[in-house]
This record gives sequence, C-alpha cells and structure tokens, in this order.
Amino acid sequence: MSKNIAVLTGAGISTSAGIPDFRGPEGVWTKHPEQMSVYDIDAFMTDTEERKYSWRWQKESPVWNAQPGIAHKALVHLEEAGLLSLLATQNFDALHEKAGNSADVIVNLHGSIGTSHCLKCHARYDTATIMNNLDEEPDPHCHRQLPYRSNMTCGGILKTDVVYFGEALPEGAMEKSMRLATSADELWVIGSTLEVFPAASLVPVASQAGVPITIMNMGRTQYDSLATTLIRDPIQDALPRLVEETIQASRS
Repeated sequence: MSKNIAVLTGAGISTSAGIPDFRGPEGVWTKHPEQMSVYDIDAFMTDTEERKYSWRWQKESPVWNAQPGIAHKALVHLEEAGLLSLLATQNFDALHEKAGNSADVIVNLHGSIGTSHCLKCHARYDTATIMNNLDEEPDPHCHRQLPYRSNMTCGGILKTDVVYFGEALPEGAMEKSMRLATSADELWVIGSTLEVFPAASLVPVASQAGVPITIMNMGRTQYDSLATTLIRDPIQDALPRLVEETIQASRS
C-alpha cells in the first residue's frame, strides 16, 4: 500500500556521512564555543573582520566540501518511489540537494549554505561562485547593477542563506512542515536530538494528529515516548534498510 511519508532530519544523518556536528559532545561548538560567532548576525553585519572570518571559516568547514552519504541517497530513492511528501531538515549543509532530492519536498528549516543573497537588494547568488572568488574578495559584496539607479553597483553585503543566530527561520518553512507532517501517514525523525525548537515541535504536533512516528537516533530524545518505533542502529545502515522495506511494502 502506498504511503505518504514526512521526514525530519538532523545532524545525525550528516555525521553518518563524516561531517562533524555542532552541538554534540564532540561538536564543533561544544569544543570551540567562540566559533559560534561565525553565525552571529550582529557581528556579521557590524564588523568587517568578523565577516571575513565568517566567510573563510565557512569555506574551510567540512560542511562546505561535504558529499552526501548512503543515508542521504536512501531518501532520494524514497522520493523516486513516490512515497516522500516532506523532507524537513535542521541541517544547512545542502546535502539533500546534492544527493538529488527535489526542491518540491525539501524544507531547509535552518536555511542552506548552498545559496546566498544580498542583504540590500536581495539578489540571489550561488554560494560556490562567492567561495571561488573569496581570495580576491574576502568580504563579498553585491555586484548587481541597479537599472533604477543609472546602473550603479548595488554594493550590499552578501550572506549565505544559513539562518544565523538572531535571524528568524525562513518564511513559511515551519508552516509548510507542520501542514505536511500532520497530514502524513508516517513521520520519520532521522538523526535529530529533538532539542532545537521550533523544529522539534513537529513531533508532538504530529503525534497529537495521530501520525505514527519513527525515531532513528543513536541517543535518546525527549519524545521517544511518542514514537511508535525506535531505531538505535547506525543511520547509514538503518535508513537504507527502512527505505527498502517501505518501498517493497508499498508494492505488495
């Protein structure tokens, strides 16, 4: 029987692909709390040196050069089988896009490092283009010509689409996620500690709507008691297996 599955992913799916997490016991920010300023919007906006450091740090971070793992690819297979209605992610590494999931199902709750924009004229940029030119322009600014200002260069500050501390989540992201999670046949939580809100609130709200919940995470979460199924196995093993079983069941 065909199902309509909503998925929420957290750091665990990316650590399974070799990317260090930020908040775990061995996390980047746990060991180096001073590096949290990389994603502080006030520091980014007001201090040129902080802004340069933020861009350089992001370029040299494992997040930027990371490649999707087998678990990411499993969710592509789930979508290709017509079973994935929502892929809400707390990760900003753009690995779901790199793996091949479509923009139709992905909701980047905490933004994405894959794209950037001008804070003045809102022009869109491919972050890769900015990173490629970072040695020549360590403090990237907008080069768009403004026809309504005699083709003067905009000159606005460029910023990745990651949600920095002090910024709101992308408009409509939680609303769309809530709508699709509460109308799904199942909600899978993959590699999230369910400690960061509002993303974590998808679980109790979906549970209240009667949606069966699978939580796949190596550690315990505060919402384990709401789960119909708990999976503690390594995500790179467990998720491909769960996807394959779900696809086979949908065809029988």
